Amino acid sequence: MVSIGVICLNATDWKRAAQFWAAALGYTPHPRAADILVPPGGDGPSLALYQRDRTHLDLHTADRAEQQAEVERLLSLGAQRVPDWPYPDGADFLVLRDTEGNLFCVLDHE
Repeated sequence: MVSIGVICLNATDWKRAAQFWAAALGYTPHPRAADILVPPGGDGPSLALYQRDRTHLDLHTADRAEQQAEVERLLSLGAQRVPDWPYPDGADFLVLRDTEGNLFCVLDHE
């Protein structure tokens, strides 16, 4: 079953946003990525602050097989593929739209 792994927010000034959200939520910077905040004790989704990305959810799956199964399940619920997404080589995620047109990613979080 998918779970919300990361909430990605668009932030013009990600450093200012990181300070705000860290103080507001009690999150701390990820040890290898200062633009990602992690919850205390690792419980709950992380928060990523990106200058060049839209606000969206990253849904995590356990492995590639579960990712494929969950994508098919989400499509059966009304999600749609984004056919022209510019995926990088070796991408471990698929971009979909929900029933309202909001983008979200399904990641192979293996």
